[in-house]
Amino acid sequence: MSERKVLNKYYPPDFDPAKIPRLRLPKERQYAVRLMAPCNMRCRACGEYIYKGKKFNARKETVRNESYLGLPIFRFYIKCPRCLAEITFKTDPQNTDYAVEHGATRNFQAQKLLEEEEKRMQKEREEEELNNPMKVLENRTKDSKLEMEVLENLQELKELNQRQANVDSEAMLKQHKEVEEEQRRKEREEDEQEMKAVLEQAQSHRLPEDSDSDEEQAKRCPNLTTQTKPRDILQEDTQSKRLRTESWQCSGGKLSTRAQLAGLVARRKQKADPALDKGMETQGNTATTGSLPAAAAAAAATSLLGLLGAYLDSEDSD
Repeated sequence: MSERKVLNKYYPPDFDPAKIPRLRLPKERQYAVRLMAPCNMRCRACGEYIYKGKKFNARKETVRNESYLGLPIFRFYIKCPRCLAEITFKTDPQNTDYAVEHGATRNFQAQKLLEEEEKRMQKEREEEELNNPMKVLENRTKDSKLEMEVLENLQELKELNQRQANVDSEAMLKQHKEVEEEQRRKEREEDEQEMKAVLEQAQSHRLPEDSDSDEEQAKRCPNLTTQTKPRDILQEDTQSKRLRTESWQCSGGKLSTRAQLAGLVARRKQKADPALDKGMETQGNTATTGSLPAAAAAAAATSLLGLLGAYLDSEDSD
């Protein structure tokens, strides 16, 4: 099996290269090449814009009787992608560029035109100086003034760069940080002042606080007289009612002090022991007849005290 990539060819012993016939080709023949547009151009036939770098299948030929320092000049033929008009351009080794010959106009030639204008002016100046010696002195004076201006501008730029180079970046950052901290401190102070103003305004609108302490009630309300004997209630009925109403108004419907409760609540009498009652009967059999009026008065008092306690309880529940 033969090799896919032929690296070594077989030459027979009787091989003679002089016997191989030569291919007769014209000297000015054209070659088919693949290239990209060297510049931006516009077709003259249809106005289509061809940007730099667009690929074309072109024909290449060598220009007759044209060369630059022994370098041949080549011409290329392409077709417009829109109207298929033929466009030709050739190499320009003198300016290391390409020159559009036919079928299109080149765009963005400002730099090239400026260079050509400078060359033209330089050529005219040389011709004037060659024939007029006074013109040479004038041109030298202008050149010296221009050079002095350029040196002054350069010196100013150096001073400006040196001034900027002396600036310490760390010091600038530190100063900027201090300014930011000062601004934050002012903002915090303003916030605190606003909070204080809001709190003061809220406290001014708040209602006065109520105090239900026993000491303040005792100070504002008069002391109630305590009733030690049950019979005193019957004797001073009107005075006790007046004191109860005053204490109710002062306390706002609350009876919290022990002194006030002692004056309004009547103590219940404990039941007597039957054994003690029998002993008392045996000891005072003879005195029963004499103590009947006193016993009747005591029974009436106890009944009245019970009615009064029930009345007070009903008032407290209301």
